[in-house]
Amino acid sequence: MTTDNPKVPRYREIAEQLRSAIENGEFADGASLPSEHRLSERYGVSRGTIRQAFAFLRASGVVSSRQGARRQVLRGPRAQPMTELVSFARWARSIGETPSSRTVGTASVTPSPEVREKLGLAKGENAFHVERVRLLSGTPTMLENTYYPERLAEPILAMDLDAESITDHLENYGIVFADAEHSIDAIAAPTRTAGLLGIRTGTPLLRTIRRTTDPAGEVLECSFDTYVGSAVAFVVRNSVAAGAVSRVRSLLTT
Repeated sequence: MTTDNPKVPRYREIAEQLRSAIENGEFADGASLPSEHRLSERYGVSRGTIRQAFAFLRASGVVSSRQGARRQVLRGPRAQPMTELVSFARWARSIGETPSSRTVGTASVTPSPEVREKLGLAKGENAFHVERVRLLSGTPTMLENTYYPERLAEPILAMDLDAESITDHLENYGIVFADAEHSIDAIAAPTRTAGLLGIRTGTPLLRTIRRTTDPAGEVLECSFDTYVGSAVAFVVRNSVAAGAVSRVRSLLTT
């Protein structure tokens, strides 16, 4: 099956079909995929195109990169490059999860010095604060504390915060999230955070601090997001040419 979009390369079409087959259970964790020769015959393309498809799946954390051996389906993380600015909701949908939110609260607040500096606010200006628990297919995965300039409070309050993506909603107003800076560290879950996420106090969390701007460089938000360590990981891939940081979905343990 091919796409009607001529801009999608053939190797991407094949990679997405293989990804769908894996997600649908056609290939189990650890199973070997068909050989390059068999896949090139199946799809009517060169083995070079199949190698490109495998390279795309390998970069996405879906298959192994063993040289001289059949590629195997990897158990565990699937990657979404953070070099692309993608909202939590879009990332979740891209890995086959259903995103949702549980709003803890919204308020106009006096920002901390750190928030004021990141938003570029003058002393005495308030920020608009949104706190939400973000869920992957019903499982609490991240506590999101995001601060916006007060001018964005009205359009945000007009949306269903439990069902919609703020990023997607604001795009309807012509507000585009174009660039972001991230810092990443690890913390132990404070008691309140643990209660909201349904985990034990002291559970390891990954925290990102994000500052996002529009195409003109105007600050739109700063966010302090804490992820359950067993649910989400951050992967760094290095190469001679470039390096990339990825957010990935890990297997949840019970």
